[in-house]
Amino acid sequence: MTIISGLGPRARALFSDIKGPWGPSGGDEPEGGDRPKSNSPWGEAPKRKKSGVAGSPRNVTSIDDFLRKGRERFGGDGGGFQGGSAGKWIKWGVLAVVLLWLLTTSFHVISPGEQGVVTRFGRYSHTLGPGVGMTMPLPIDRVQAVDVENIRTMELGSASTETLMLTGDQNIIDLAYSVRWNIRDPELYLFELAQPDETIREVAESAMRAVIAQVSLEDAIGDGRGEIENNVTERMQRILNAYRSGVAIQGIAIRQADPPQSVNEAFKEVTAAQQDAQSYINRANAYSTQLTQKAQGEAAAFDKVYEQYRLSPEVTRRRMYYETMEQILTKVPKTIIEAPGVTPYLPLPEVQKQTQQQQQQQGQQRQGGGQ
Repeated sequence: MTIISGLGPRARALFSDIKGPWGPSGGDEPEGGDRPKSNSPWGEAPKRKKSGVAGSPRNVTSIDDFLRKGRERFGGDGGGFQGGSAGKWIKWGVLAVVLLWLLTTSFHVISPGEQGVVTRFGRYSHTLGPGVGMTMPLPIDRVQAVDVENIRTMELGSASTETLMLTGDQNIIDLAYSVRWNIRDPELYLFELAQPDETIREVAESAMRAVIAQVSLEDAIGDGRGEIENNVTERMQRILNAYRSGVAIQGIAIRQADPPQSVNEAFKEVTAAQQDAQSYINRANAYSTQLTQKAQGEAAAFDKVYEQYRLSPEVTRRRMYYETMEQILTKVPKTIIEAPGVTPYLPLPEVQKQTQQQQQQQGQQRQGGGQ
């Protein structure tokens, strides 16, 4: 406000000393206010040169007076800006702006997981790591922070015809898959490719079509998905490295692998039959493994018995006879007769059966009487 308020007096002071073509308008007027008349179109008589002391010309003194008056009018000797205080404030303000500009454009905070790419006059200079970094101020250096740890996902494939691919056995398959990638080298990522995301998309489609063209439809919709994903990942990485893209492919995930809609139901039935067949094969293998282990166990037990038999054959034969008879007699009805006397025959198995039948009949009668 002080600067603005001082503009009016300075303007008035500047125009108050307007001089005509023959000198100042009122600097050498005679006292009393009477001006000499003249026929000049400007209404003034031309001034005559006056000599000063010791032959010094009057012009030098007039210039010094003019400069001194100018300094006084514009704050040089206590006028205009109130003793020069406003000039000091302007200097401090300019200094503060410069310092603020240097601080905000020379120091940069790079977050963890990011890298700062520094360009000097538009040309790559160096890369800043996480933390506080210092560069030249704007517009000399510019810093662009790039996230190098975030895993980006790109989805490819939909219901459009672009997802239809030709397999190695001349069949058509509808694929939908996703690509996971991140930035490995921010310098290459920013300056080598004009459109990095579009380039990655096109490379993914090209690599997938090239791999699918080498496999059969059965492998593509069956157990061959894992191998296909690995092959596509390797092929994409080779191509992007040749492009100097600064991108690392983390993996490919096939979300959908179906034949065309017109034959989709038939292929589903074939897939179900293949799964059932594989299930039966797994069950047969499990049963075979169980029998093999059981036979190996019995063979190991027989080997142990044989070792004992070699040490004492007679005792081993008798023990084996007793064990065999014990297993057989426990499963058949038997009658024991003691010799040498005559003992009456007791049909113990028949007696046991009759006893059980009588007990059942008694139980049924009790139930009928209770009712």
